[in-house]
Amino acid sequence: MLVKLIVGGLLIFMLYNLFLAMIIMLKSDPNQPPMSKFIGRRVLTSAIIVILLLLAVATGLITPNPRPY
Repeated sequence: MLVKLIVGGLLIFMLYNLFLAMIIMLKSDPNQPPMSKFIGRRVLTSAIIVILLLLAVATGLITPNPRPY
């Protein structure tokens, strides 16, 4: 259950950074941080989610669906 909450929180954080990058892209204000900062955070968050899921499956904290259909 804890792993699912952490993954859910990371997904929300990833969406938050995506929308911040979109806002910066639309405003094009030179005083704001670059859009790549938020896109980089989003990519890093995605990598952390994948690693966390692989570790959780390897340790048995979560079990994958045995049938793909």
